[in-house]
Amino acid sequence: MQMSTPIPSTSVASREEWGRNVCALTYDELDVQSITRSVGDDGAGATVVFVGTTRNNFKGKVVTRLEYQAYSKLAMKTVAEIVRNAYDDSVKRATNSTSTSHLISCAVHHRLGTVPVGEASIVIAVSSPHRREAFVACEQILEGVKQKAQIWKREYYQGEDEEKAEWKANYP
Repeated sequence: MQMSTPIPSTSVASREEWGRNVCALTYDELDVQSITRSVGDDGAGATVVFVGTTRNNFKGKVVTRLEYQAYSKLAMKTVAEIVRNAYDDSVKRATNSTSTSHLISCAVHHRLGTVPVGEASIVIAVSSPHRREAFVACEQILEGVKQKAQIWKREYYQGEDEEKAEWKANYP
């Protein structure tokens, strides 16, 4: 009798840190305040935070929960590259203008597994001496993660067979 070996999941919790930056994939609930504090700095005049939450509806259907899966090893590499690019772009903008402002710190935390309605799926926190760079970088990171990261979302609807839950693109 041949024993089958279970296939290991590629959707695993993972974390990468460098300098004052962090990217994390986790099955745990996201602590927005803790993530925000992690980018704090006395030289930061601005901290911009984006919190993406599971909403309760989509195109007239009642959403009961989302489920996220990832190819974690590649997703972490991709998200870290997105953050590094945002930092590099902020340095270039500062170099090409009269401002010397650039990013101080970035944190990107994304949930895996089941995320109930009302809970955070992603938290992005960015600190900078001035607000403009923090806002620009936060949006750049969010759009980059949605477009490029190897993270997939499945949406479950009230009254529908769970086997018919829909996998959704993260970026329209």
